[in-house]
Amino acid sequence: MEAFSDLMTADADAFRTKFRKMAADPFAFYRGSACLFYADMAQLDDPWGDERTSRVWIQGDLHAENFGTYMDAQGRIVFDVNDFDEAYVGHVSWDLRRFAASFALLSWSKALGDDVIGDLLRTYLNAYLDQVEAFTRSDDDRSFALTRDNTEGAVRDIILATTARSRLGLLDRMTVVEGFERRFADNGRNRRLDDDERGRVLEALERYRQTLTPPPRRRDVTFDVKDVVGTGGFGIGSAGLPAYNVLLEGYDQALENDVVLSLKQGNVAAPSRIVRDPALHDAFEHEGHRTAVSRRALQANASQFLGWTEIDGVGFVVAELSPYEVDLEWDDLTEPEEMAPVLVQLGRATAKMHCVGDADSDHALVPFQTEEALTALLRGRREEFLADLVDFAHGYARQTQSDHRLFVDAFRAGEIPGISSSGAHPGRTSQA
Repeated sequence: MEAFSDLMTADADAFRTKFRKMAADPFAFYRGSACLFYADMAQLDDPWGDERTSRVWIQGDLHAENFGTYMDAQGRIVFDVNDFDEAYVGHVSWDLRRFAASFALLSWSKALGDDVIGDLLRTYLNAYLDQVEAFTRSDDDRSFALTRDNTEGAVRDIILATTARSRLGLLDRMTVVEGFERRFADNGRNRRLDDDERGRVLEALERYRQTLTPPPRRRDVTFDVKDVVGTGGFGIGSAGLPAYNVLLEGYDQALENDVVLSLKQGNVAAPSRIVRDPALHDAFEHEGHRTAVSRRALQANASQFLGWTEIDGVGFVVAELSPYEVDLEWDDLTEPEEMAPVLVQLGRATAKMHCVGDADSDHALVPFQTEEALTALLRGRREEFLADLVDFAHGYARQTQSDHRLFVDAFRAGEIPGISSSGAHPGRTSQA
């Protein structure tokens, strides 16, 4: 309620749907409750946060399903972290702890034993630390990427599958062509705008164009607008956030090259709720600006379309809806020997993200080399670090399972104001 009261009031139905999804299992609950995780982190004495490692750019919601592919500004299909709505500057261990606990929950649902989970987490953490150390020997960590040439197993498979996708396939799913003109399809998720609202979105699009950097190798688009719709239906973490889709004339007049932009209202980053540094809060114009700047810092070679704007004084992040963004799926990864190589590559991707968003990037919020700060802190303490994070993962996974039961009981009993089902009886405890 403290974290989401305004959004819950604005769109109770979206949050009811979000909470139904969160009720499904402890992992789904964990994905949708980053604010609860950070309330717990505020009470945690973190031995891995010194004056530098407590001020690293972090992804903020690093769980096992927030990895996948995208096409970077150089035209490469890369595997990386792929969600930056919660990104902020904070303790580097927060990302690692959040991922470790998420993997413990995911593995519990696959009936893996605690010893096996611990071994797999050590695989992830050792790969992370090895890559951090490798960056201390390199002067160009921003060029590092996980591609089909340096990956294996399920990660390489998803990269190869992504190369077969096309912008035309995305357009065919989202749009229709009538009289040789393309527009968005009319469906339950799209909302047609009146002239006034459409005008405000187009004005916001012009402001967004001023936030872009020239593409390093790809042609620019004309930014001639073909269609605009209101939309929604985002994932568990983005319930209730207003959004628009904009259809642009593409790189030429061929209909197959049209581009779809998403304008999504930025949300308050969960880590920012416990980070008290005013300089960080003052560094961003609004949450849309913070989200875009974070993504540029953490991805290093972000899409040429990434930027930000305002609509009615509220910040929005703007990005291309790309056909080349595919999430890593865990459903078919059931055995430890299948998961181990994936975890190696997730560890390397996490290290890359932390180490490129530092003094080498185009901002001044992290004015040091993250890899050097981590290496100095952990010198001679690797085993202590591994043991601490593995123990945390097991303990926090158990706590999350307990929290999930409390959440479901409260939801069923009608104890979430304005969100619980109208047929519930407030104050009456359900018998489960």
